[in-house]
Order: sequence, then C-alpha cells, then structure tokens
Amino acid sequence: MIAVLMGGYSAEREISLLSGMAVYDALSNSKLDCFAYDLTEDNLDQLWSQEFDQAFIVLHGRGGEDGFIQSELEKNNISYTGSGAKASKLCMDKAATKDLWSNHKLPLSASIVATKGKDLDTVTFPLPWAVKPTLEGSSNGVTKVSKESELDAALEIAFQYGNQALIEEWIDGDEYTVSILNGETLPSIKIISDHDIYDYHSKYFSNKTEYLCPSDLTQEQELNLQKIALEAFNLTGASGWGRVDFILDKDRVPFLLEINTVPGMTSHSLVPMAAKALNISFEELVIKILHG
Repeated sequence: MIAVLMGGYSAEREISLLSGMAVYDALSNSKLDCFAYDLTEDNLDQLWSQEFDQAFIVLHGRGGEDGFIQSELEKNNISYTGSGAKASKLCMDKAATKDLWSNHKLPLSASIVATKGKDLDTVTFPLPWAVKPTLEGSSNGVTKVSKESELDAALEIAFQYGNQALIEEWIDGDEYTVSILNGETLPSIKIISDHDIYDYHSKYFSNKTEYLCPSDLTQEQELNLQKIALEAFNLTGASGWGRVDFILDKDRVPFLLEINTVPGMTSHSLVPMAAKALNISFEELVIKILHG
C-alpha cells in the first residue's frame, strides 16, 4: 500500500494538494493500491495507524522537502520516494547549497547571507539584487532590489519566512530548468515569464507564462547545462528525482539558482513537461519516480 503524502503546512500547501491528487490519480489509474493523506501540523501520529509500506512524498517546502518527513518515515522503517533526510535538509537551505556548490567551483552569482537581528556585512557586488528567504520555495518572499534604500523592506519580507535571507547579485537573463530522473537528465525547459520574477502566480496559475521544451539551446549548450545540473544534484547527495534551476545571462553563461527535491506535479509543472518531451506520460513518470 502506498501513501501519497500531500498538503503539509508550508506556504506551498495549495500546490502540494494539487500535485498530490495528480499523483494519487496516476497511481490509481495504474491499478496500484494507494491512499491520499493530507498531512497537517497535528495529524502525523494518525498517519502511523494507517497500513502502508511506501510513501510517495508530494509535500513541497517545509515539512516535506527539508528532511523532516523523510526522518519520520525512516524511524518507522517505511520506504519513500526522492532524496534522503540529510540531502533534503541541505537542498532546502539555499545558502548551504550555494556554499557546497561554490566549494566545487560550480557557476554561481555572488551572494551574502543576512541574519535577522544582526548587522549585515557590506554587500560588495553591484545592484540590482535578489533578496530571498533561505528556507522557502516557489519564489515566496523574493524581492528584486534596484536601490540600496529598498533593501530593508526586502529583508523584512524575507524574514517573514525565517531568520535568514540570501542576498544575491541579480543576473539579467533567461530562466531554465533541468529535471533529474533516476540518475538521468531530462531535456531543459526555457521559462518565459511576463514578470521580472518567475513568481508563485507565474509558476502555477498564469496562462501568460511560456515554456520551451526542448528549449532554444544549441546541442553543446544543452549538454553543458545537463552536465552541470547532474553534478549539482549529485554533490548534494540528492537521489531519485528533482529539478535544478538556472539563469543564463545574455552571453548564455549559466548560473545555478537552486535545487528542488520534491518539484511540482501539477498541470503547469516542469518535470512532467520535460518527461513528455521524451514521450514519457504522466502515469509512466509517476511509476518511474515510485520505483526510483
């Protein structure tokens, strides 16, 4: 029996429910025994009273991508999809992930960490800046800062999601993403948003956001991006499936943004889109993740 864990209590709960029901429907259509479980802050204990021997994790953000639910499942000797607890915790922390990637000379924009209540070191890289929470997904709490006088307000927004924020040099360019599935890269996707920031609305609800898959990269650029994505993914200890996001500047130089260990599985989601480009149906994708 498979438990499809969805919902959760992060800022991404709404999307997790949509993703979770899509996965549940795919498993059901594949004639697999499964049930949907909407995890909240106070019903984890009730989960263990259910009879199941595998969990399909579709919990986005905190509680789902930060290693918490993975640790709890391990304590109860239940196998699950995706990355382990340690890798999940690392990948959820944008600053820690960037530190790791930096140590291995992967391409990154300049950045600095701000901590709530502490004096900020001088930002030595040029404006504009991207200010974001270190422990949040779906572009929640992200602000573009064009003038230094806007920084305090941007940090205040980011600190609503936690005590640390990442200030990054803003890279003008196009956003791309590369999905990973069981040790292999899927075709890259170019994301064309009508906003400065590919934000929550653009990701999940806007019909104006465009996606190119296969993208507009040359074969050499595509292979290079896939190589960097796979190295970035493997360095964190991530496994199973995930997604690595990039900005390519005007010279097509790639800069790593972040890694997602439980990406969206909705009608607007990118992993299913990349899989479809290889003629992998949504149901096939779900089964591949399950057995990954």
